[in-house]
Amino acid sequence: MTEFHVVIPARFASTRLPGKPLLTLAGRPMLAHVYDRACDSGAGRVIIATDDARILEMAHSIGAEALLTRADHASGTDRIQEVAAFAGWADEVCVVNVQGDEPLLPAELINQVAANLEAHPEASIATLAEPITDWATLLNPNAVKVVCDEQGVALYFSRSPIPWDRNSAMNPEFPFPKKADYLRHIGLYAYRTGFLHEFVRRIPARLEQVECLEQLRALAAGARIHVAPAAVPFPVGGVDTPEDLLRVRRLLGEML
Repeated sequence: MTEFHVVIPARFASTRLPGKPLLTLAGRPMLAHVYDRACDSGAGRVIIATDDARILEMAHSIGAEALLTRADHASGTDRIQEVAAFAGWADEVCVVNVQGDEPLLPAELINQVAANLEAHPEASIATLAEPITDWATLLNPNAVKVVCDEQGVALYFSRSPIPWDRNSAMNPEFPFPKKADYLRHIGLYAYRTGFLHEFVRRIPARLEQVECLEQLRALAAGARIHVAPAAVPFPVGGVDTPEDLLRVRRLLGEML
């Protein structure tokens, strides 16, 4: 596989968990665990991109390569693009966006999404998904759903249950509908650097603003997003709330 790089966007501000990257899990900052996972992958470089000197200091304390980026970025994708521009990576270079709040992310999935982009030159973005098999996930707006065509190219992403099974009426008291093959999107992206530069220049699309899903900007512009089934199970380990923090602390303690 051609060399790829990982950038981990990590901002200090968080409405529900201020200073989230520095919160401790198993005695270490959460971001240190994310960095370790990324380093376990086949990435040529792993770079932490932050807007805060405290995170930068922590990154340097664990020996990580890190860059202090602009504070006014609207999203992690914008932060990653600044790193790619600063590094001078060529347009064809693959960059993987690893979220700074995913300390349980398997390194195998980082490798997979990079390989997936390389295997699909017609795609601008590669990402992953896994089956949804329960009502709680299907009806949870924080669990993003995706539907794809027969070649695995994304047709749409939504916080709502898609496709809509009219016979089930989306009633949790009904048997879970199996024929729809519901998919939960895993927020792990591989981009080509050239597309990344183009993407951040586009204004947010109307669908993106409605759903609050940045990948809809790419679809609205006609870009192809290839979605592959995750090669290994993906622990639901994203940390957005205090409850998430307690859950991941417990899971990580069981794994170590």
